[in-house]
Amino acid sequence: RLLPCLKALSAGGAKVVILSHFGRPGGQYDPKMSLKSVADELTHLAEQPVEFISDCTGPAAEQAVKNLEKGSLLLLENLRFNPGEENNDPDFVESLAQLGDIYVNNAFSASHRAHASTEGLAHKLPKYAGPLMMEEINALRTALDSPERPTVALVGGAKVSSKFPLLLNIINKVDNLIVGGGMANTFLAAQGLNVGASLAELSLKDTVLKILTKAESVGCKIILPRDVIVAERFEAGATYREIPVDRVNNKEIILDVGPRSIEYMRDLLKNCRTLLWNGPLGAFEMDPFGKGTFALAKTAAELTKAGHLSTIAGGGDTVAALNVAGVIDDFTYVSSAGGAFLEWLEGRELPGITALL
Repeated sequence: RLLPCLKALSAGGAKVVILSHFGRPGGQYDPKMSLKSVADELTHLAEQPVEFISDCTGPAAEQAVKNLEKGSLLLLENLRFNPGEENNDPDFVESLAQLGDIYVNNAFSASHRAHASTEGLAHKLPKYAGPLMMEEINALRTALDSPERPTVALVGGAKVSSKFPLLLNIINKVDNLIVGGGMANTFLAAQGLNVGASLAELSLKDTVLKILTKAESVGCKIILPRDVIVAERFEAGATYREIPVDRVNNKEIILDVGPRSIEYMRDLLKNCRTLLWNGPLGAFEMDPFGKGTFALAKTAAELTKAGHLSTIAGGGDTVAALNVAGVIDDFTYVSSAGGAFLEWLEGRELPGITALL
């Protein structure tokens, strides 16, 4: 997804200096996190040589840039090997600025971080948003601010506490909200249902009730599981059963939504025009607890291909689930971002994007 930008700049005769990071080396060199292998793979994908310099600033990097021919690509070493990257150190920013004439940020996925390469550099050089950055922004703006209605958001994941700001923001944007994963257990428990030994934040009853009250006041319908798949152990081959949501015993763990819930949610998708998806419905990584997630993914994909539904998805677990379901290419847009996607859904400003304005 990054290649079109690199190829366009190269074809236009630019000397292209690529900035990137990998892992969390803590501001120190770590050979396991070097980008040398990335340069080799990029050479293969771009079908043209990608030079590599084992530094990201200083005389060696400056000379490497100076020696570049027009249309050539140069990848600098992992920016996070220098503590100035994550600290957004002005001196490090200035050193990076010496390596180019124009700054292009094509990394929406890193734009929630106010780092030297994502925020500081935008104040030093003429700045532009790359095509992938614009794709991400336009897809999310459309889904949140001017979607075709009715709209539905599917928000899953383990904890309400980690997605509380997202939930509060998104109920103002959509007509329906499906809550899945461990979060659904917390919602069910807050309404007085027994969730057994399931993952749930029982102390967040007041938080959940606040979300439910606000959703009702703004006209957003919240959909919770009607039936569930439970087991006494979360392991391959464990005995499981499908039961109504009010029949969970104290030893059981809720691991997925049941068939009645799946059918209801599929029917809801068929009556909507826009779906925003972040987080799985159940523990999809272990069979058979991915039935709900995969069924909705396939229904959403079919509706998208038929031109009935616009589908925008993001987040690491969501992307993994769509890949396993084999439908990722059928969605309207799948975000490359994790943390940045979540923060955008929360309604927060992203430093890397603000710096481009």
